[in-house]
Formats: sequence, structure tokens, C-alpha cells
Amino acid sequence: MAPTSSTPVRQARKTLTWLGALTAVLAAALVAGVIWSTASWAPKLALDLEGGTQVILSAKLSEGQQVSQDQLNQAVSIIRQRVDASGVSEAEISTQGSSNIVVSMPGEIDDATRERIESSAQLQFRPVIATSAPANTFVGEDQVETPYPTPDDSMADTPSAEPTDASDPNWITERLSAEFLAYNCAEPTDASDAPADEPLITCATDGTAKYLLGPVELTGESITDATAGIQSNSQGASTGVWGVNIVLNGHGTEVFGDISQRLYGAEAPQNQFAFVLDGSVLSAPSMNGLITNGKPSITGSFNQDSAQALADQLKYGALPISFTVQSSDTISATLGDTQLQIGLIFGLIGLLLVVVYTLFQYRLLGFVTIASLIVAGVLTYLAIALLSWREGYRLSLAGVAGLIVAIGFTADSFIVYFERIRDELRDGRGLESAVEAGWRRAKRTIFASKAVNLLSAVVLYVLAVGNVRGFAFTLGVTTIIDVIVVFLFTHPMMQLLAKSRFFSSGHPATGLDPHALGAIYRGRAQFRAPDASVSASKRRSSKREVQRRQTIAERKAAELGDNRPEDGKDS
Repeated sequence: MAPTSSTPVRQARKTLTWLGALTAVLAAALVAGVIWSTASWAPKLALDLEGGTQVILSAKLSEGQQVSQDQLNQAVSIIRQRVDASGVSEAEISTQGSSNIVVSMPGEIDDATRERIESSAQLQFRPVIATSAPANTFVGEDQVETPYPTPDDSMADTPSAEPTDASDPNWITERLSAEFLAYNCAEPTDASDAPADEPLITCATDGTAKYLLGPVELTGESITDATAGIQSNSQGASTGVWGVNIVLNGHGTEVFGDISQRLYGAEAPQNQFAFVLDGSVLSAPSMNGLITNGKPSITGSFNQDSAQALADQLKYGALPISFTVQSSDTISATLGDTQLQIGLIFGLIGLLLVVVYTLFQYRLLGFVTIASLIVAGVLTYLAIALLSWREGYRLSLAGVAGLIVAIGFTADSFIVYFERIRDELRDGRGLESAVEAGWRRAKRTIFASKAVNLLSAVVLYVLAVGNVRGFAFTLGVTTIIDVIVVFLFTHPMMQLLAKSRFFSSGHPATGLDPHALGAIYRGRAQFRAPDASVSASKRRSSKREVQRRQTIAERKAAELGDNRPEDGKDS
């Protein structure tokens, strides 16, 4: 049977193997991304370091209309949500003048992101009066095939009585009937400025369906949330069907409840309700039940991507005003390579100071800190590079500052651990025992410290915007990596070093010399036998030093022992 003392060594080697496997997986993923995909060895840089694209949006105002600052601020917030949802980080969105919004993003923006920005009209809810193609359905039943009337000349004979509601066919006049029949989805007209209180002829965003819609009954401001997910039936079991779940505010809940009562059970297509963004129909589900709780859901021929795309459009489409693209230009970096180099130089200076301090304070033990920082640096580089490739993360100067600050936070974890080990050595433990006991005490402190750091990073990321979020992001990532390194590298390395003869002997060069630390021997451990070459005066000096380091309780106990009366004698 193997001795008990070998168990920490086996555990340390196993832990280091797991760390090596993790590093290898991250490195292999990056290499594969560089070879077979769009990944790059260096992380992508943000707007301040690389430059990018600037889009200026101008409010579309009718004669005499003005836009308020509150409307502009609301539009900025929604456009920022759209950009963030597309995976682009470090974008800058701000107002310009009294009617413009400036969107600046790093690098070249793709068509999907550009469409998210430029699709800036109000989101509207309109009832369907007539259509020429099938559409999706509201949740409650699977998608159904319903007979859709084909517009013909009979529509021109529809009575032109005063319509009683938004979905009343009496909205259709002879002129509107002719326009509907002649409308070509291959060449749609701009319907983004259509009056809200009049019918609208338009098409689906993909051009596969043509609609005649009633006046607006709700706007996108009534939507508080929209998410994509797998739908469930009335028993709560998963149907395996993707859909979009919508949450309405109080006003939207009340109005939509009335709409569902009017449309449910009506003949097709008057049982449909269309979501219109930028004058085009995103989706026109049929009403398959009474929905009075303000939480309608849409099902149909969705997959995960299409459901998520519709959810994003519904959630981020509620701009208070419409915009047109005034200009789209390439811009240069606001800071550039010089500032990045300066940041990296200061980072190296900080790293050098940490190395000098650890070697001065801990001697050879400081090399464990240096090795740990190297491992942390490798993991951080791989993590940032992979996030840049997969999630569109871009490194700004603020993010570089977060990485520099992380050097001190990471070194702090090692210092806490080493000092706990030294405390145990001072208390008379052997090195192996001190490593395990010190770890039990240190990891609680490390966990508490890193939890506070991570919480601070999360709060800062949620509340901040722009470059400050980049600082918070890198701070959060490096905090997680710090914990991984301490647990998977630093502690296992100390377990292995504690078994080595050089470190366990307490040589002064190790930084773990019990006598230099003022250890008090209480009979639980013997560090090493007295060296015959040590002079008697040096041993007496060491004895006096031990006596000087006695605790208050020990000194009082010694004094009481000296004053205790001898046996058989009166006090």
C-alpha cells in the first residue's frame, strides 16, 4: 500500500494534467479557427485602436414636427441593444445635434448588423384584412393551413360602409382594392411613413406574401420582452417546436386581450394579426385562442435562428421615431498603435515590479508566482482570442487596462496563499502539512476576494456603456482565470515542491526557512536536526528569538509556573 504522504502528490499531478488538457483544448480550438475559419492569432481591436465604420442616422420628420431629446435618448438605447444583440462589442452610439444619431463600430460591419441599425422605423401591430399567401400562427395549436381568399374583382364591390374596427373589411374601397391587386412585392414601395390611422398595403420581409392591413392598434413600445425558445403544450410537456414568446406591458395586455377576443374564431384572413417593422410584415400569425395575460407566443415554421431573429426584431424594434441613413463612412482609430504600445509597456513594467517584489519577498518561492502568471497569461490570451472569434469581442484600451489591473489581483491570490503557508510554518508544522493547512485557510479568503471582484465586474458591465464595459469584461474574465490558475496550478505546484528535499529542508533560499520565519517548535514537527557547525552563540541567539516570539498566553503560563508554590509548603 502506498504511503499516505504520496496522496497529495498524485492529486497534484492529476490536477496539473487537467490544466494541461484545458490549455490544449483552447489552443486546438484557436488553431482550428485560424486554419479553417475566420479566427486570427491576435484578438480583434476595438474602435479606439483600429478604427471602423460610422453610420449617421437622421430622424424622419414631417413638416413642423420636432424630435425631443427624450425620443433621441430612447432611440440610442434601443439601437445600442440591437448592436449588442448582433455580437458587436465596443460600439459607440451617441446623439448629434437635435435630430441625428451617430453609430460607430469597429472594423467592417456585415450586412446583418447594418440592417439591424438601418431598420429603424417603428414596430406596429396591424390586423390583417386580406392576404394572398399563408403565414404563421399564434401559439396554442400547430401551424394550420387555412383557405386564403385570392383578391379579385369582387373586392371592388365590397360595401364602403363606415368601418367599425381596425380589421373591418369595410376599410376596403374600390381604389384600395385596385391598388392591392396591382401591388408588386418584387418592387415594394417605402411604407415606413404610412399613416397609422389608415390601411396599409405591404408585403412580408421576404416578399412571399402580400397583405392589406388595417390601422395600427399597438406599437412596439407595448413589448417589454421577446425571447425565442422551445414551446410547451397545455400539460407543460415540450413540443420540440421553436417559437417566440412575447411579454406586453399593462396597456398592451389590455388592448391585445380585446384584439384576441375580436379575432379569435373569425374567418381567415381576418383572424390574423401582423407585426410590421419598417413598413414590412415580419410575421402575421392567426389568433388561435383568447390571450388576456399579456404573454402571447408565436409558432410556425421556425428554427432556432429564425425564431431568435424575430424575437430580436420585436424586442428592439420599438423606436419612438423613424430614421434614414444620412451617411456611412470609414473612420480612423481614435488612439491607434502608439497608445496600445504605451499600454503594453506599462503592463510589462507592472509585471516586472511584481516579479521583483515576489523574488525579494519569497526568494525561490517567487518563481511559483512567475510561473503562475505565465500560465494565467496564456489562458487569458487564448480566452480573449477565442471570444474575439466566436463572440465578436474586441479589445479596447480600456480592456487592456483591465488586463493590467488583473496582474495585481492575480499576484494577490498567491501572496495570500504563501503567507498562510508561512503562518503554519511559524506555528511549528512541517512543510507538507503547512501547505495543506495553509491551503485550507487561504482558499476561503481567495474565494471571498474573487467573488467580490467578479461581482464588481458584473455590476460595472451591466450598468456601464461603451469602453467601460470593455474594462469590466476583461476584469471579469481574468478573475475567473485567476481562480482556475490558483486551483489547478499554484496549489498543485506547492504540493510537489513540498515533497522535494530542497524545499522541505527549509533552506533559506526557498523563502520557507522556519527559523528565519521565527517558528516555535511545540513538539508537533521537527524541521531538521541542529547542525553541528552552528556555533553555540548562534543557537543561544535563536533560542532567545524563539522566546521573544512567545505568545502572551505562553508568557503568562510560564510566569504562573514560576510563581507556583513547591509541594508540601505553604503559599
